[in-house]
Amino acid sequence: MTPQARPTRREYPQAERQDVVQELHGVRVPDPYRWLEDSESAATLRWSAEQDALYAVERAAWPGLERWEAEVSALNAVDRARSPKVRGGRVFWLRQDAGQEHPVLVVAEAGTDGAERVLLDPGVLDPSGRTVLDAWEPSVEGDLLACQVSSDGTEDSLLHVIDVATGKVVDGPVDRVRKSSIGWLPGGEAFYYVRHLDPRLNPGEERYHRRVHLHRVGTAPGADAVVFGEGRDKTQFYSVSVTTDGRWLTVTATLGTGRGTDLYLADLSAGPLDRPPLRPVQEGMEAATRLHAVPGTGPGDRVWLRTDRGAARGRVVACRPSELHLGPDAWREVIPERPDAVLTHLVVLSGPRPERPLGLAAWTRDTVAEVTVHDLAEGRQVATVPLPGTGAVGDFSAGLPGSGEAWFAYTDFVTPPRVLRFQAGDGRVTRWERDAAGDLAVEGAVTRQVAFPSRDGTTVRMFVISPTGRPDVPRPALLTGYGGFGRTMSPRYRAQVLAWVRAGGVFAWAGLRGGGEEGESWHRAGSGEHKQNTFDDFDAAADLLVTAGWTEPGRIAVMGGSNGGLLVGAALTQQPEKYAAVVCMAPLLDMVRYELSGLGPSWTPEYGTAQDPAHLLTLLSYSPYHRVMPGAAYPAVLLTAADGDTRTDPLHARKMCAALQHASSGPGPVLLRLERGVGHGDRAASRAAALQAECLAFLAQHVGLPAPAVRRGRPCPSG
Repeated sequence: MTPQARPTRREYPQAERQDVVQELHGVRVPDPYRWLEDSESAATLRWSAEQDALYAVERAAWPGLERWEAEVSALNAVDRARSPKVRGGRVFWLRQDAGQEHPVLVVAEAGTDGAERVLLDPGVLDPSGRTVLDAWEPSVEGDLLACQVSSDGTEDSLLHVIDVATGKVVDGPVDRVRKSSIGWLPGGEAFYYVRHLDPRLNPGEERYHRRVHLHRVGTAPGADAVVFGEGRDKTQFYSVSVTTDGRWLTVTATLGTGRGTDLYLADLSAGPLDRPPLRPVQEGMEAATRLHAVPGTGPGDRVWLRTDRGAARGRVVACRPSELHLGPDAWREVIPERPDAVLTHLVVLSGPRPERPLGLAAWTRDTVAEVTVHDLAEGRQVATVPLPGTGAVGDFSAGLPGSGEAWFAYTDFVTPPRVLRFQAGDGRVTRWERDAAGDLAVEGAVTRQVAFPSRDGTTVRMFVISPTGRPDVPRPALLTGYGGFGRTMSPRYRAQVLAWVRAGGVFAWAGLRGGGEEGESWHRAGSGEHKQNTFDDFDAAADLLVTAGWTEPGRIAVMGGSNGGLLVGAALTQQPEKYAAVVCMAPLLDMVRYELSGLGPSWTPEYGTAQDPAHLLTLLSYSPYHRVMPGAAYPAVLLTAADGDTRTDPLHARKMCAALQHASSGPGPVLLRLERGVGHGDRAASRAAALQAECLAFLAQHVGLPAPAVRRGRPCPSG
């Protein structure tokens, strides 16, 4: 099948090009569609309605859309569970059965025979499906639960406290929280959490100016004491944790999404709870350091730090709490940095089972997960944990103190997530008995990892998922990546990947500089002034797919979301002739003004700021919105956005859509899909499947991939 022929030119909704030019540091920066930043103006509403109508007409003509949606929905319809949290005599976990719109929070008495019951179901709270459970944390004794829910995709959570025995709300709501970590104190009478200041104090900056508070259950949140954050930068993010014995409070602070962490520790027995004596462990360092403590830790006992300070790929050190403020001079290395792998997780297990403290460490080597076990007293590796395949791990949690239990999730491109249980006593790893998901592995897709040189010779790795696992014939290819914020593109179960491959295509998953595939140095090599390296890596990945015979020119599509939307926006504007179609989801595209909306101010450590003359030139050099050239033959483009997105404002997609529709001499189309009532993150399963299916159908028609065949029954495991 060849790509479907398209008309040479379309009539798009009228978008006035205004003579708006901003001068920054002596540089004139045109911005003809700045008026589209105002989502509520009459002109924007008119233009948006016309774009909706255009999208509806185009969507109706896509061949096989219903089959794409059926395939994606079926591949998504697998039972899933998250790793449990054990508190007191209860076990809490998230579970989403096949066909459920949202995960539900389940609780059971500890042990294998305790009856399960649903404690919180977002679908009951809101049958429309527009309310999600953002975060939750049981109290130390397991009798109370702090939960945070938000609606319409905003991620602006309301915090409530639920009595676990009755399911009744006993406290809240507390507003102005956003997926805050919760540090419960023993007894359940109070907890530490993070809340924004009253927005009236800083108009237009309502999602910034965070503070760490102490909340006493049953009291008005207005009376909560501020314990940390005064006088710090407005973009600071904070997290809190308290050891289960109530002895130690840890506060972590980062400047926006910067990698460096300031870390503070307070001995709560040495001062009042509302004025904890926080002492710095690390300040002002370009290093990420996290503290891992176990309950019952006295000043003379050990705690453990997972850090990339002095070790870009990560290591673990031990220290006494009373000496943490002394810095690295007081640290003793117990798990050294590995030259071939990046440390991603650490769980500490302590006696009486095991008798000596053990560390369960997770690594990625060439983007593939490994898990090792270490004696933290002697500082030696004692075992390697067998994994089901070549994939990713995460969602680590530890059991009750002294139980020697830990859980983590495993997944790969063809295996839905499964929860595994590690027992320190015998070192065995088994399937967690409460994970009801079957041992499914989808057939019709084979994964292969390849390596190739980027433009400057740097070796980049990529997973290629195809029907046969080899470049037998050129196939329609879909390439994606991320390359930002130190995030690793590890193998994970994704319905859209499998749907594309089972229809006969090739899906490529590239690990680009800017991500975390090779540690912090890899991240920094694709951020700030080095951001072009990310785009060069992606360009080289597309070339490899052609030269190795996986695909051929004219049959490559690209797709990316959020920072990945910036990635494909750069690919689109730097190499428009290379791609047949582009899906750009929830993107950043105006890099001169990105920090003026959404969570943009938090991202200046990653990208730089237009307020700096040198940074401005770098941002302009790749800003997709500013690189749109009139008359260029751009490929078919679908931009997607959501009106509830509080991270990347839909203004980026609107402005880019108008610019491309005006400029492109290509056959198009250039379309905008604006979704209402959702945001950047979680959404109902049916809405997620619809979005994925429409993106695949759009891309498929432009690279000549037929829609999936009609299948009988569920496609797992054999279809």
